[in-house]
Amino acid sequence: MNLDPRYRFENYIVGGANRLAVSAARAVGQSPGTSYNPLFIYSSSGLGKTHLMLAIGHLARSLNPQMTVEYVTLEEFIEELNHAIGDSAMELFKRRFHMVDMLLLDDVQFLAGRKETQSEMLRLFNTLQRAGKQVVLTSDRPPSEIADLDDRLITRLTGGLVVDVGTPDYETRVAILRSKCEERGVVFEAGVLDEVARINFTNVRELQGALNRLIACQTLEEAPVTARSVRELLGEKPDTPLLVPSQARGQEFASFLSDLSEVVSQHIDSWRVRVVESMTYWHQLGYVTLVLERALEETEEPDVDTLLSRYEASIRRLRELEAEAQKIDTGLAASELFKDPERVGEAELVLARLVGGAEPPPGPDPALTRSELEVGASNQLAVHAVDTIIDEPGKKYNPLFVYGPPGVGKTHLLNALGNELIAQSGGAFTVAVVNASQFIDELIEALQAEEIEKWRARYRVVDALILDDVDKCAGKERSQEELFHIFNSLFYNGRQIVFASVHPPKMIEGLEERLRSRFEGGLVVEIQAPDHALREKLYARYLADVGERLDRPLIDFLASRSVPSVAEMRGIVDRLMKAADVVGVPLNASFARKELEGGATAPAPRKQSNGRDADPFFLDEEKVLWDWPDVTGRAIEEFR
Repeated sequence: MNLDPRYRFENYIVGGANRLAVSAARAVGQSPGTSYNPLFIYSSSGLGKTHLMLAIGHLARSLNPQMTVEYVTLEEFIEELNHAIGDSAMELFKRRFHMVDMLLLDDVQFLAGRKETQSEMLRLFNTLQRAGKQVVLTSDRPPSEIADLDDRLITRLTGGLVVDVGTPDYETRVAILRSKCEERGVVFEAGVLDEVARINFTNVRELQGALNRLIACQTLEEAPVTARSVRELLGEKPDTPLLVPSQARGQEFASFLSDLSEVVSQHIDSWRVRVVESMTYWHQLGYVTLVLERALEETEEPDVDTLLSRYEASIRRLRELEAEAQKIDTGLAASELFKDPERVGEAELVLARLVGGAEPPPGPDPALTRSELEVGASNQLAVHAVDTIIDEPGKKYNPLFVYGPPGVGKTHLLNALGNELIAQSGGAFTVAVVNASQFIDELIEALQAEEIEKWRARYRVVDALILDDVDKCAGKERSQEELFHIFNSLFYNGRQIVFASVHPPKMIEGLEERLRSRFEGGLVVEIQAPDHALREKLYARYLADVGERLDRPLIDFLASRSVPSVAEMRGIVDRLMKAADVVGVPLNASFARKELEGGATAPAPRKQSNGRDADPFFLDEEKVLWDWPDVTGRAIEEFR
């Protein structure tokens, strides 16, 4: 997987809780395979493990552009391993990972209970370490706390340096907030960021989510956020005590400094003739040789064996992908995509799209559009966030998490966003809009049919994933695990992600912490029951939809009554229309008041018939009782 360019040491804020980990990471990036190998970084979700790992890769590449750095999550590693076993391609699998100079392996806590994967991982570590290759790993717990982990693997994982990343202290939180504001060109009044930093957020994602909310509020209101309003806007209670930074960190770092060393070594080899020969050969076969051409322009001589072996490995992978793609679409035989070794990632994505293409993910309801969405104080922040996403999907509010009670318009908003994203892209965007219940049912069906890879591909290749009622995933371990990996894949590729729920992330019971921290790392916004202004707009629209003329007193009366949801407002209009139709009177404010506040309107009394306009059959006095007896008379008749 390509390294996300956003995650570098330059924008990683160093504080007391992460100083040791950052120093070790820099040492590894500057001199891979010499100081701390492997480097094992652990922390709770959302504290910057992945950022730090990717920063190592970027630093190593900047110092040695020829270095092969491979970033992969454990789940992706397991998938590739299973494919290799199933396709009898273990040798290709091993060669791919054995040729890397630096392996960055994320989320290794998922090794728990996977004996076969652990065995293969142990062999891979042994091979890489014997060759002096660098291994960096991250986890949400230290090696000794990963359940059912082979003792030999624990020994390897702890054989280098194990460091943790703690919760940032107050000063670090302020620095993070200032840095993020500078990146986005946002300015707050004095004291605002300090007040945010005083809130005890458990991780950096939550901190960034709070900042996103303040930015959205300030943009929407077109008025500066003040320090006094911070806690109210974030829904936090006042007087939250500060976290006390640990003094042990400084001592640990001091002892660690004496261990640091920088070793830089270079290989010089005779190479130009071999590179030119290789270029000529592969060019004749139709392959792009820009990688080799750039190598010839370097002033320093690279390791020609490694350079050529990697280039040839990429070509082998392209051939494998091309063969698989042609089984599905023969028209891809001449595609240039499969001739460029630098586009292996794109080729893999195309294949994934083809695999999942037979069953595209469910899309938005075309009837729920942005133009049909009315805006008021109760939903304006959520609508503003959606409009921002429409303009720049995957950039500012990612993920977006919308919550609110049933019937307030969350589903309409999500589908409207999906429709706009498709329209703005000219139909090029693949947008999945799916309810969590359907998402879970699809997963179960895929497991039963042994088509889990095909199901995953449907969602991993979308340009936007919009998941409604995500709280229904709570308590379902496999569903949350799959969602976690889909989230990571989409997020690190800059795809837009949106969720909706009846509760905010922190209130969803049974939601795994790793998902909760990711949900809160974007923008969390609430849609409340419709306010008065919104009720006016909606009632006017609903009445117009059923052909009613604009009756201002009627709309004013209806809008004056609080309702918990938009759905109930529709129900009120339907009820009034039917009631007015039954009694044959026009729908107006007076009738609505009687119907809604004075109990159900009694049907109009039937006109007493005198028999003159009755059916001739009923004019016979012997067949019709024109005057029904009183109660006493009817009782006597009953007992005869």
